[in-house]
Amino acid sequence: MAKKALAGKLHIEPHVLDGILDELTTRFAGRGVTLIRTETEVSLAVAPAVSSVIESAYIEDKEVGDAGLEVLAIILYRGASTKSRIDYIRGVNTSSTIRTLLARGLIERTSNPSDSREYLYRPTTELLAHLGLTRVEDLPNYDKIAATLTDFSTGSGSASGGEEPFNDSHGRNTDGHHTHPDDLAGGDQASA
Repeated sequence: MAKKALAGKLHIEPHVLDGILDELTTRFAGRGVTLIRTETEVSLAVAPAVSSVIESAYIEDKEVGDAGLEVLAIILYRGASTKSRIDYIRGVNTSSTIRTLLARGLIERTSNPSDSREYLYRPTTELLAHLGLTRVEDLPNYDKIAATLTDFSTGSGSASGGEEPFNDSHGRNTDGHHTHPDDLAGGDQASA
């Protein structure tokens, strides 16, 4: 932040701010944070002595595991998808994985215009930036994989015999039969 703006927000003179910043620099010594100052700006940052610890914790936190990668691949290549569609493609309940991806800012939840009981999950710009992409169509083999996922999840491919294969938000197959209650259990578990 600009020193002049900070002094204005604190309603103090710039020379008084310099004294306060000197005191903060002393107090922060050995505490994990440091005050970075230029002639015109000031900022708080992680202290160099602990930066490697913070960085490793951040990297570990960003790892999403195999289940997360599978859900991200479906959302990236298939496009905005409901949880039931993602569950069908993966063959397992993905509730906890979706919560993790939402919490990490890699996907976002939006309302579903065709069914108000379900949400659509989409990739975030943060995910695209992390992958070094400006649009999902730049993913490797995008057209081929997207077409395969669409065929599989809509039942037009040979995998499902032409029927709509995934369950709706209430666990009903599209032929009106209910799935076994164990199939609706929480967590990322394989369906029976």
